[in-house]
Amino acid sequence: MKTTNYLFAGFGGQGILFSGKVLAYKGLTDGKNVSWLPSYGPEMRGGTANCSVIVSDEAVGSPIVSNPNVLIAMNLPSLDAYENSVTAGGKIFVDSSLVDRKVLRTDVDVYYIPATSLASDNKMPKLANMIIMGKVLKEMGEFDNEDGVVNALKKVISAKHADMLEINLNALKIGKDY
Repeated sequence: MKTTNYLFAGFGGQGILFSGKVLAYKGLTDGKNVSWLPSYGPEMRGGTANCSVIVSDEAVGSPIVSNPNVLIAMNLPSLDAYENSVTAGGKIFVDSSLVDRKVLRTDVDVYYIPATSLASDNKMPKLANMIIMGKVLKEMGEFDNEDGVVNALKKVISAKHADMLEINLNALKIGKDY
């Protein structure tokens, strides 16, 4: 039985909760048990935001992720706050455009993705979250079922923004190929 605990963390407005929701729906489309628990400060945009996601082969008992196997840190305060909570052997994904230091631990795998710069360079400035998500999905083996990724995005993107499906898929591809 496999259970993976993810923690997405950054500033409000970076798409932290959206990324977590995509991963949760991807788990659902793969027939997994999932939990998605958003958390954000009262000021939302610019304040802190994090999202705990659990994807498991068995029932999820608690939605709380205290020691993630995977940390996605979209800013320096998030890396500072959660780096030491990642389990030994876990993975840390860092938006190296916004985080100017290296991970201090040597017992985790670290991926530095300049997601914000890549998003800006590709004229999709609000999709750094999806670029880093593409790398996460690749490294976690979640692109084995690309239909699951597309179906998850279709569930999460509202009908009002259906035209954003392709650009989100392109952002995921940029991260996957990085």
